[in-house]
Amino acid sequence: ESPRSFRPLSPSSFETPVLLAPATMTTRVPLTFSRLVASVSRSRLPGLDIQCRMKTTSAGALHRESPSKVEMLRAELQKDNKTLNDFLPSAQSAAAHPKLSPAASEALQSREEELHRSVLGQPKPDYARADGSFSRLRNIVKDPQYRKVKGALKGLDLVTVCEEAKCPNIGECWGGETGTATATIMLMGDTCTRGCKFCNIKTSNAPPPIDEGEPRKVAEAVAKWGLDYIVLTSVDRDDIPDGGAGHFANTVTLLKHLNPKLKVEALVSDFQGNEECVRTVVESGLDVYAHNIETVERLQGRVRDRRAGYRQSLKTLEFAKSLSDTVVTKSSIMLGVGEADEEVRAAMLDLRAAGVEILTFGQYLRPSRKHMRVYEYVDYDKYHYWKTEGEKMGFAYVASSPLVRSSYKAGEFFINAMIDQRRAAAQGGGSE
Repeated sequence: ESPRSFRPLSPSSFETPVLLAPATMTTRVPLTFSRLVASVSRSRLPGLDIQCRMKTTSAGALHRESPSKVEMLRAELQKDNKTLNDFLPSAQSAAAHPKLSPAASEALQSREEELHRSVLGQPKPDYARADGSFSRLRNIVKDPQYRKVKGALKGLDLVTVCEEAKCPNIGECWGGETGTATATIMLMGDTCTRGCKFCNIKTSNAPPPIDEGEPRKVAEAVAKWGLDYIVLTSVDRDDIPDGGAGHFANTVTLLKHLNPKLKVEALVSDFQGNEECVRTVVESGLDVYAHNIETVERLQGRVRDRRAGYRQSLKTLEFAKSLSDTVVTKSSIMLGVGEADEEVRAAMLDLRAAGVEILTFGQYLRPSRKHMRVYEYVDYDKYHYWKTEGEKMGFAYVASSPLVRSSYKAGEFFINAMIDQRRAAAQGGGSE
């Protein structure tokens, strides 16, 4: 008896009857797919290995079912003698690979550490690691003032930089040590028209249009929030004729209208050096005009977008101060990007010459491998040194520490007292 032969099966053959045509038969017998499988199984033809799985539908018909992706993954893991735990970050360290030789373990550890080293070869300090920040946050959430601000934020539809950036100082600013609640609100979307090398904000030459109703939404939400001090900031919007200055001004005006006692700080861009845009923001009634020079003059091109500039930033700060004696001016410098001490000192002197009164120092931390590397992790002693030097130069307030950011504890009692004093002086001068 000659072996049976079969025609190739198409995918549609699984749902329609197929014809079995043995070579010794003169007639064709219609068969379903299940009968075909049974026939092949009984024949036990050499070299023919067909494996399939069947399932019964509600109508009682049998259909072929292929392995799912999860089952295929499980099979691969079982074949490689692995589990899903082997792919967790904590399991990818050298300690999680006991089968590696000592040399291979050391090489793996070195590669991991290299991702966190500065240009000078310094390992990342504990304060700069995310897990340290989260551990600190777990202790902060027990603070009643923090919980009050956090609870009030729910349902207000506000985007805070404090939460979005996972700021390690959130507890201190939202209550913490001083009891003066402060928060930073992001305006005009989350897409910037510039591409600074240190910043993790999304960039585009044509970001989405701004929400014209945002000033009122923010003002009403902040009024319900019950804060003492609010910081408004935004992405750079060079695609808008006034750079968003009018949007800032509208927001400040509405905030002051709903809560005259609220203190408002605006952390703004350089508006490409446009003085009329600076005037629009200053004359809106804000209390603190802030703009960051970010780094020393020599490193501007390496750190900031080409459309920004050291002298351009100083010019806007100086002009803002000249418009109002009651407005406090403020700036910030990142350390650890390759600056020299004499360059930092020169930048501080330039800021004082421009009338800047508040200065903050903080450590640059690389957001991702796509951003510029950290040049140096600056010692704590150096931060204390710059704080002392700044006070000697005449800055009214200097915040200097690795994790300090430009809006760090903006509502500090000292800053509040300074603002209150100037408000009182301005009202007294106007009544005479």
